[in-house]
Amino acid sequence: MADSIMSKAATMEIPINSNGDSRTLGEDDGLEQATHWNLDEKDLQQVMVSGPNLNETSIVSGGYGGAAEGIIPTSSIKAPSMHHSNSNPSMMAEEATRGVAVEKFDSVKKWGINTYKCTKQMFSERFGRGLRTVDLELETQIDLLRDTKSKYESVLRLASALTSHFYNMVQTQQALGDIFADLSQKSPELQDEFGYNAETQKLLCKNGETLLGAINFFVSSVNTLVNKTMEDTLMTIKMYENARLEFDAYRADLEELSAGPRDAGTMVRMEMAQQQYQVQREKYERLRSDVSIKLKFLEENKVKVMHKQLLLFHNAISAYFAGNQQQLEQTLRQFNVKLKPPGSDKPSWLEEQ
Repeated sequence: MADSIMSKAATMEIPINSNGDSRTLGEDDGLEQATHWNLDEKDLQQVMVSGPNLNETSIVSGGYGGAAEGIIPTSSIKAPSMHHSNSNPSMMAEEATRGVAVEKFDSVKKWGINTYKCTKQMFSERFGRGLRTVDLELETQIDLLRDTKSKYESVLRLASALTSHFYNMVQTQQALGDIFADLSQKSPELQDEFGYNAETQKLLCKNGETLLGAINFFVSSVNTLVNKTMEDTLMTIKMYENARLEFDAYRADLEELSAGPRDAGTMVRMEMAQQQYQVQREKYERLRSDVSIKLKFLEENKVKVMHKQLLLFHNAISAYFAGNQQQLEQTLRQFNVKLKPPGSDKPSWLEEQ
């Protein structure tokens, strides 16, 4: 019965003329026929059960009685997942930002804990309550290096002052020689006397520039030794001393936990402290080995460099004040000290001071 009703409803057509009037079935007759359909409650339930599924409902694009190809199943129409496509990049960016923030927080937390432990250890050592790891042989070598560096800095400062003063003296000799030469031309009665002095001052000026080249080479080499080679070793020593402080701080923390109660929480903390202590110990031993090696090579390099530079300084000073020009020039050639060629247009290093 339900199938016959649905068939009648689906095939019912109401033809309309151009004036909008019914041709075959009148309006009142149609209503009367609809109202005379006798459907009991059971029939209505069957109609509802056997009725079309909403998910399978078809949309007719051409109206009632349209072509079959105009039918589009509504189950195939899906709304685009805008929220899913838009939320994925934002969620990934948010997760990445959260990961960076957590990493920074952990880094700051570790730095804070390490700083607290090291500060506590430093004050304990300063007030005599904390134990300090000491390598007597290495500490003696470090103290000797610091003392040597301080004395070499004094040598460097005095040698630089000597270079500056001697440069001013050479400039004065050059100016004095020029005036003597000018007066030799303008004073016929004293021409020979002014001429001798002019030649002497010019010779002293030339030898002075040669000596300045030797002293400047000496200053440059000592400066490299003090402010580069020694300073590099002292930077490694500073890293070693920081590692020693951290090692003692974590050692003291482990000893403090070992002396306390042995409950479950303490055992976990002791295990973590043991791992951190082992890491700091390896770092301390590695830097101690680095310092020992650098101190050994520094001592060898210092002896080699200063042997050459002290010999140069002595021979150049002695030859200059002895008036031995050939010995002075030979000393510079021996140590490969190059001066500005005579007549060069470029300003010499003396003019650049």
